[in-house]
Amino acid sequence: MAETAAAEIEALEQEGDIAADYIEGLLDIADYDGDIDLDVEGERAMVSVVGSDLDELVGRRGEVLEALQELTRLAVHRQTGNRTRLMLDVGGYRERRREELSKLGRDVCEEVKRGGKAKPLAPMTPFERKIVHDAIAAAGLRSESEGEEPERYVVVYPS
Repeated sequence: MAETAAAEIEALEQEGDIAADYIEGLLDIADYDGDIDLDVEGERAMVSVVGSDLDELVGRRGEVLEALQELTRLAVHRQTGNRTRLMLDVGGYRERRREELSKLGRDVCEEVKRGGKAKPLAPMTPFERKIVHDAIAAAGLRSESEGEEPERYVVVYPS
């Protein structure tokens, strides 16, 4: 069992290394300065680009970041042959967004508890919806995702 866990961590670290090399190449081509931090969190490799003046790599509402993450996942898949759940963050955007969405989830739960009516939220990415669902579950309410990508959204239901 310990050998399997160690092998999984090693594979995730390899994914992170491949992703870091890919991202470093992109940063060089685009002439951006940034340091790369690698980590393994849960069952996914985490790659973070830290530095100043990286807002263009995040884009409006994280759209450029999402695209970079998909390209990075494809680069890892191409080298490993395995589908990856790698998470890319640039300039701490995902961490800040996680905090904002957790607060949104808690606030909406209070509103739904007071009003007793279901409340739909604005469309979100899968990453964003997961954070909101987790916050709502932690507050003791139920939520579901509805709609089709890219307009998929969370609906919060009273208990």
